[in-house]
Amino acid sequence: MHDLPQRGNLNYDESPFLVIWEVTQACDLACKHCRAAAQPIPHPDQLSTEEGKALIDEIARMEVPIFVFTGGDPLKRPDVYELIRYAAAKGVSVALTPSATPLLTREAIFKLKEAGLVRLGISLDGSSPEIHDAFRGFPGTWARTVEAVGWANEAGLPIQVHTTISRHNAHDLDNLTALFEKMKIVMWNVFFLVPVGRGQLNDLLSGEEFEDVFGKIYELSHRVSFQIKTTEAMHYRRYLIQHNLEERKMGHGSGHPGTMPAAAYEPGAPTTEAKTRNMGWATRRVNDGKGFVFVSHRGDVYPSGFLPLHAGNIKDNPLHEIYQNAPVFKDLRDTSKLQGKCGACEFKEICGGSRARAYAMTGNHLAQEQCCIYQPRNWHPDVELAEQIDVREQINPAELVHLP
Repeated sequence: MHDLPQRGNLNYDESPFLVIWEVTQACDLACKHCRAAAQPIPHPDQLSTEEGKALIDEIARMEVPIFVFTGGDPLKRPDVYELIRYAAAKGVSVALTPSATPLLTREAIFKLKEAGLVRLGISLDGSSPEIHDAFRGFPGTWARTVEAVGWANEAGLPIQVHTTISRHNAHDLDNLTALFEKMKIVMWNVFFLVPVGRGQLNDLLSGEEFEDVFGKIYELSHRVSFQIKTTEAMHYRRYLIQHNLEERKMGHGSGHPGTMPAAAYEPGAPTTEAKTRNMGWATRRVNDGKGFVFVSHRGDVYPSGFLPLHAGNIKDNPLHEIYQNAPVFKDLRDTSKLQGKCGACEFKEICGGSRARAYAMTGNHLAQEQCCIYQPRNWHPDVELAEQIDVREQINPAELVHLP
């Protein structure tokens, strides 16, 4: 099974496309970008086996297409195989993202496959041990990761590689993709840093550097044999549309496969390009809290693992009720509430900017994307600035911290 299920008719006001469950916070690594600030010992209040099975039951009822076990390190949880078997029996497709520690053995990978795992997500942040191990904070993780990919191929378990892009490795993308071709992966998930947890602001790329990386990904996607998707770089969708239209204007055919005009960006919409490798991901419109939900090791629900706005706990209310009704989720799905140039942007329905990055950098989850250089046609920053100044003159200075 090389393709995760992608139900095309989801209403993101009703049900998410992707649910991430942090099955444990325990992990033996100390990665520089770690959202969870993971520790070696499991939290005493992490969801029990029965509570985990209850969550799986609801995921089955909600018909969520993609359900991911993450951490920490899921292999630090002794019942992880039991939970995967339970999910498989319920018709829930589970992917898992382990850490490259001594727990990730050939035996463990074959056992995961036997339990019913449909995809293994592996983090690889550099084409060499020097780059990757420095980023992960532990020597030997690069070699163990490469070895684990070989075992997964041997077991017939599809591999998805996750790469966090920062100043440490933005220069290494060509070498990485050459390595991935040898590894026979099915998808490359290019994650753009959100400066939370151990993720540092100084490691974050500038808006111009984002565009440079977009250009490199766009170029690579013409020639690699695997899918490429981005995470926390929603404005890559805008980049794709712009370049697709530009190529058409220049008479270079119908544009890049995997891009479409903005009007055609509808989840699951039938198109002549539906067979292309990257179309399904480019058209999903998923954003933090909009088609995406994160459940912590304790059962707390957030719009994403990088947007720490608590919406409830599955021990108190069902996940579907929290997702549908929590004010923060409803706000995030309402693009009319976006502020700054994101609110004025003609691409806001397919992009919307990284809400997690906006919050991390401004304290306001509805603020404009800080790493996007695009200037919307109907955005007038001088007028907006004058309006903000006028508002500030009418309020208590102590309240200014909450303004964008």
